[in-house]
Amino acid sequence: MTEVCHSLPNKVELPDGWAICYNAREFFCKPRKKFMRITHLSLTNFRNYGRLELTLPAGATLLHGNNAQGKTNLLEAIYYLATTRSPHINQDQQLIHWDALQTHDPVIVGRLVARVATRQGERQLEVRLINEQKGQQYSFRREALVNRRKVRLMDLLGQVRAVLFLPQDVHLITGSPSQRRRYLNITLCQIDPIYCRQLSTYNKLLEQRNALLRQMAEGRGGHDVLSIFTERLVTSGSELFARRGQFFSNIARETQHIHYEQLTDRRESIRLRYLPNLHDSPTNSSETLQLADWLEDHLQQPERIKERFWQAMQESKAKDLARGSTTIGPHRDDWAFWVNGRELGLFGSRGQQRSAVLALKLAEINWMTSQTGEAPILLLDEVVAELDEQRRALLLNYVQSAEQAVLTATDKAMFSDPFLQQATMLYVENGRISANPTA
Repeated sequence: MTEVCHSLPNKVELPDGWAICYNAREFFCKPRKKFMRITHLSLTNFRNYGRLELTLPAGATLLHGNNAQGKTNLLEAIYYLATTRSPHINQDQQLIHWDALQTHDPVIVGRLVARVATRQGERQLEVRLINEQKGQQYSFRREALVNRRKVRLMDLLGQVRAVLFLPQDVHLITGSPSQRRRYLNITLCQIDPIYCRQLSTYNKLLEQRNALLRQMAEGRGGHDVLSIFTERLVTSGSELFARRGQFFSNIARETQHIHYEQLTDRRESIRLRYLPNLHDSPTNSSETLQLADWLEDHLQQPERIKERFWQAMQESKAKDLARGSTTIGPHRDDWAFWVNGRELGLFGSRGQQRSAVLALKLAEINWMTSQTGEAPILLLDEVVAELDEQRRALLLNYVQSAEQAVLTATDKAMFSDPFLQQATMLYVENGRISANPTA
């Protein structure tokens, strides 16, 4: 039944943020949803897009076409504006259009620009990827702008938020701890600016402390300076431990609810655990889990976390000096799933692993919405084909209720007719986007 909602007239006094809605049967009041969506996307010299101007509607947009035509690149552009990171590569210079790099221009610029609509108004976000030639040397740098004013890249985070679904997301379970930390940092930095600043500070201090440890191994540097770096690292790292722990405490409950109630018909219980690296070489998994429990019990006691981290750093000092690097801390954290008491990465089937990742991503959507009051943009890259009918229906239900979602597919037949009828269809071919495949 179709609902139509309007803002309340001034003469009607109801709580702020409510609207008068009506359908075919009755009038009623309900909270207005806060929204965030990209209204226009402009790409210049980005991947295989030499130049693109694209108006994006609310609701679901399905990008379809053959492989290697630019569907994934468009999702990557939106995700990059949200996170300042590519989900596919570590060298940002590779994002610049290949043909542009083959020219002899001394300065080559790739640009990603988005107009973003929110309840607070419209804003313009821009990232510039700049490749410069100075003599025989090339240099690469990035610039960020909000409403045409230069800002730090860090200040771009949170201006638009997105949750990305990829076929390879199962690597969050089967892959390396560094992949899981990357996911954790990108997710938290979209929501928590304090976390992002502390992460930047921690990484700089870690680099400085490691450089000093290498100097001391060569007979240079002193223990007094090492103590200063250690104290600063502990202060910053303790904040990361606490904020990561709080994030997992919140999202684990939502993940369990979705997995147990909606994905496995109450057959499988899942537990998501944060595994902080707060100890010098735990001897077994039981000790690691005990440490995880300890941190969860002390999330509201930052001084206790700081004391525990400081003690661990003192215990690992000799090892750090021998190796020339810092061996414990948030930079070595991990997290993992347990299903029915068994670690999923070691004992779970491929189907169980996919269900766990889907539950995590859906929980991420709910968590972001609850934290900000605005639903994130959903980006789905060929993931519908990876799911069975039940999981596909659950995911598309989230898509259809989202303020904005962008999906890619090579085969439209995997979507139901009702979904295709309500979605905006765009055809992608060789870096060009049209509403009609024959255009």
